[in-house]
Amino acid sequence: QLQASGGGLVQPGGSLRLSCAASGRTFNGYVMGWFRQAPGKEREFVAAIKWSGGSSTYSNAVKGRFTISKDTAKNTVYLQMNSLKLEDTAGYYCAAGRSIITSEMPNPTNYDYWGQGTQVTVSS
Repeated sequence: QLQASGGGLVQPGGSLRLSCAASGRTFNGYVMGWFRQAPGKEREFVAAIKWSGGSSTYSNAVKGRFTISKDTAKNTVYLQMNSLKLEDTAGYYCAAGRSIITSEMPNPTNYDYWGQGTQVTVSS
């Protein structure tokens, strides 16, 4: 129901845009999130956006560099990643959770649906 795409290899300072296409159900009332996981590390919150209304939140690690957005007509959530750093290298996963309050958005256990992930590698 969630299909992530757009990952790839990029040099430091470069940009990528990830997409998360949602299908099979309506996500009104849901929060759409992006998480990432590097080898040997725990899954880390990146950003989240409310499907209805559009308010968003970011981790401190990406604030000012990444932008989350949505296109409700296309049922798709995007993650625009600029000024990429080596430490941004990870598998990126989109997720959907119902009625998550802002303070709980970084908690991956609040999300019910997960996409399969797309790899982002930042390397010179």
